[in-house]
Amino acid sequence: MSPSSVLILPGWQNSGAAHWQSRWEALHGYVRVDQHDWMRPLRGDWIARLEDVLLSQSGPSVLVAHSLGCMLVAAWASHSRNTHLVKAALLVAPGDPEREELRPVLTSWAPVPMQALPFPSVLLGSHNDPYCSLQRSQAFAGAWGSQFLDYGHAGHLNAESGLGDWPQGHEILTQWMQEKDET
Repeated sequence: MSPSSVLILPGWQNSGAAHWQSRWEALHGYVRVDQHDWMRPLRGDWIARLEDVLLSQSGPSVLVAHSLGCMLVAAWASHSRNTHLVKAALLVAPGDPEREELRPVLTSWAPVPMQALPFPSVLLGSHNDPYCSLQRSQAFAGAWGSQFLDYGHAGHLNAESGLGDWPQGHEILTQWMQEKDET
């Protein structure tokens, strides 16, 4: 897995310098998919941007998504004819745009696509994530055909969760990718 084939997909408001996604980008050379508007995300715009980046890659990519980035993966996969460009996806702490408090700011993100992803994926959920209940994370994993990993009581699995470089998460990614390479 070459670093340039791993695409970082932050969620709403992007991932700041202390977020594990930004740290992985700096430590491992992964590539962030920048969106034109992090504060007012439009699903169609984000899907188009991901499609453009995937089409520019030299081979299949691995997606590393957090929060609304997980919703982006599901939305993109439900519309794209180029899903063969994705080898696998790590989906961390999906944000649920159908939650009452998020609907006003994430208007274009509902309904959440509930079709199986056409590539292997693993989804990590937390018992006390303020943006998505554990049950809803499990429902997303089931609908998307993702392996579900219960990450305990770790909040939204972001900078506020105190994960730092999150070596445990990176180990999950690398071990999982090695398993997929062997099958």
